[in-house]
Parts: sequence; structure tokens; C-alpha cells
Amino acid sequence: MSVKADVEGTAARLRGRLVRALVRNGTLTDPTWRDAFLAVPRHAFLPRYFQQRAGRWEAVEEGDEDWLTQIYADRVLVTQLDGDSSRWETARSNGPVRGAPTCSSSMPTIMAVMLEALLVKEHHRVLEVGTGTGYNAALLSVRLGDDRVSTIDIDESLASPAERHLAECGLRPTCAVMDGVKGYPRGAPYDRVLCTCAVPRIPLAWLEQTRPGGVVVTTLSRPLGAGLLCITAGEGATGEGRVLADDGRFMPLRAPQAHEVSWPEMDAPGSTRSTTLPAGVISPTSPFEFFAGLELPDVHAAGASRCVLMTHPDGSWARHETDFVVQSGPRRLWDEVEAAYELWRTLGEPRRARFGVSIDGERQELWLDDRTGGYRWPLA
Repeated sequence: MSVKADVEGTAARLRGRLVRALVRNGTLTDPTWRDAFLAVPRHAFLPRYFQQRAGRWEAVEEGDEDWLTQIYADRVLVTQLDGDSSRWETARSNGPVRGAPTCSSSMPTIMAVMLEALLVKEHHRVLEVGTGTGYNAALLSVRLGDDRVSTIDIDESLASPAERHLAECGLRPTCAVMDGVKGYPRGAPYDRVLCTCAVPRIPLAWLEQTRPGGVVVTTLSRPLGAGLLCITAGEGATGEGRVLADDGRFMPLRAPQAHEVSWPEMDAPGSTRSTTLPAGVISPTSPFEFFAGLELPDVHAAGASRCVLMTHPDGSWARHETDFVVQSGPRRLWDEVEAAYELWRTLGEPRRARFGVSIDGERQELWLDDRTGGYRWPLA
């Protein structure tokens, strides 16, 4: 048996195991998407990627130990650092590097959640914003036919190999290098728009390029409490929808560029007091985190369950350590977290699925339970 045949046989077995796990845990419920995941070879779109080791990024490529096993695990695989596709060659030649991920192949679980949320039908035409590796475009193309799929990415160094890998799999969706904020007017109108990167607000072009009654699925880019959104498009730049129960976190759309976050020093002095609220309430695994992001817009947090730093662009910051907190700046951020936590409990500890979203041009709001109710928050 040739090496290539051996790789393909192993990949098929690993792919089958991954799909069975997605079906078993209730993520993949639509047989047509199950068949697409079985048909598309994820490894064809990941000939190389990064693996994090001890705070640095190691370059991995086809043929390396565990290359294939990692691809068919339910995990994110980073494929670009710092917006520079040459960083992989640097890491391969000189050893592991530091850097910030700017492209990845998302967890198959969250891809399946978003694809099923589209509720596609055979005749639908879909725009994907964020081609990345091309794997998601391949799944869409197998499910709908490549003539019904358009995919765009702002980075030509990503879009070009993605298009090549798609063609090597016999798939030829429309691929273009475009700023995702502008959508792809040449192929409009679409029945579905899927964004595989995160946005702070819904770009109006997406709704304008979607047929009324069509669906836009994306995820919010927020310092605290990211969320998946499923929006039904109205006339023009309007739409309404819900936050999905599943958490989903993607790299932000790269246009416009985000501002760098300024963090306090770990030993910075400030006002100190005790607290009974654990730092873990604002971790990504906490059911309160989404609500915290609504009540504390533009507040960033980082750290582990026992020590958390928080900061705001106005210079306010807080450092939570076990059972005490240190705060400084114009606002007392941990005081605001405690107030938000009490409100969340009063409201019945609402999870993501109780929130909705409304878009009317530049007016974009999240709301609790009912868009006419008393609890609404602007999308920043």
C-alpha cells in the first residue's frame, strides 16, 4: 500500500470517529451535514498548522507525528500568526515562535452548530465571510453544490491556498479577496450568510445582500461574553434574531483593526478590599459571563480562576486575587461586576438563549426575553 493510500485510509477512519462523536453528543442532527462531514477530508485543508507548546507556537506539517490525529480531533488548529503567513516557515526553520493567532480551522463542533443553524435547503445560495483554510467552504459546497457557494477573505495569502485546496478536492465555489464588512455584492442576493469570524456589530451589507426572510449566522466579537447569533433578515439593513445557546468564539474580522489593550502591572497599587464573589464568575465557562459583557461593555479580562485582571480604555482596572480585589482608575470595575451579578440573579440567571438581537440600520441592540422589554443593550 502506498503512503498516500495509507494516509487516506487512516484519515477516513479518524473522520468517521469524529463524525460519530458529533452525532452522539447531539451536535450533528441533520443527516445531510453528517454526510458532508464524512465526505470532506479536513486534512486536505491543513497540510500545515501550529501547535502551542510552553507558550510558543511550533510548526507542524504533513508527515509529522500526530499531524493527522490532531486534525481529526475536535479542536481548533491555528494556521496563521500576526497576520503573516510566513511565520510558519520561520517557526519551522528556527524553532517555536511567539505570536497572536489570526487564522485557524475552527473546532468541528462549533462549525457543525453554525452550519445546522443556517437551516439551508437544496436551492439556497450562501455567502461565507472568512474563507480561512477553505474547509468550511468545502462542507457548504458538498452540501449545496459549489455553484451555490461564494466565499470571501481579506487576506490573499489565505484565500489563494484555500482556493487551490478546494480545487484539489474537485470543488470550485466562487472565491474572492474582499473586505468581509462589505460582503460580496456581485453574488447577491443570498439566502444565507455565514460569518466564520467575529464582529462587534452586524455589517449592514450582510443584511442588505440577504433576501428578506433569509438567515445570517455570525458570532459577536466582545471582550467579555462572546455569542453566536442567528438573525432573520428583513427589508434592507434590518433583521431580528436570537443568541444561540451554544458558546462560540472566533478570531475578529480584521477590518477595522482592533485597538491594543493596555493591562496594569501585576503589582500596581490601588484601593484594596475583600470580596466573596469568585474571580471565575467572569471566565468563559461561567453562565454569568455573557451578561457581564452586556453590563460592562469594553471591559477586558484575562487570567485564571484564582487571579483575574480587568481593564477598561478609560484607565480603570481591577485585580482579583482569591478573596480580595485591588482597583484603581475612574471606575471600580469589580464593584460593577458585583452589581451586575446581583442583577443577573434577580433576573433569574438568564443564559444566552434568553437574549435576542434587533438591527435597524445603525441602531443595533441586544435584549432580554422581549425586544420591547426593559432590558436592552446597544451593540458597541
